[in-house]
Amino acid sequence: MSPSSDQDPALAGAKERAWRELADIDAALDRGEIDEDGWHAAVLAIVEPAYLAADTPMAQSGKSGDAAGWEHGRRLVLDAVDRDVTFLDVGCANGLLMESVVAWSVEDGHLLEPYGVDISARLADLARRRCPQWADRIWTANAARWQPPRRFDVVRTGLDYVPERGREQYVAHLLTFLEPGGRLVVGAYNEETDRDILASAVESWGHPVVGRTTRTHRHPALSYKAFWVEARTGT
Repeated sequence: MSPSSDQDPALAGAKERAWRELADIDAALDRGEIDEDGWHAAVLAIVEPAYLAADTPMAQSGKSGDAAGWEHGRRLVLDAVDRDVTFLDVGCANGLLMESVVAWSVEDGHLLEPYGVDISARLADLARRRCPQWADRIWTANAARWQPPRRFDVVRTGLDYVPERGREQYVAHLLTFLEPGGRLVVGAYNEETDRDILASAVESWGHPVVGRTTRTHRHPALSYKAFWVEARTGT
């Protein structure tokens, strides 16, 4: 959920640095001034230049700080992985998470085959240049409307990649990307430690959360979080 303007600005800023701009885009959609295509275009106009102008691989993938901070805030998505898997990163940006989960999985004793998709053609091109060994498995598409050429054991996404009103449909759509019994991982995202708004919303849409994980955040009221749901066997 995008932070709203009536929140504590320090807390909202710790969740998302561009929260004011994103809240304005959400409001424009609610007022009917833009449609969902316009929403995606407006968000991309904020995210793409910021990522491309960043001077570290972590910042090019949306995370400030150093490599240790990147691992602390992102490795938790692998808590959903307990075997060798194919792994699709939705919103792969410069491909750093694809690289990272491969290395971290080896440390965990698993083999992971990474794939990526990003709505930004320029970021997907950057990922292909950084990870030429995977260039043929990094796609440019809006995942909310995309039909991938194969299924995956694990799909990772954020829910902020689509407008709030479209998230139920988005989750249902991504579940069709999975092999039977596969896992859809939502995260990592920043949320108040004592609240589970996103996980509760997904459960209200009929998708039981089968696992969840957290890490400490630099802001004392927040945690890095991820949770996952499973595709029904036989789907």
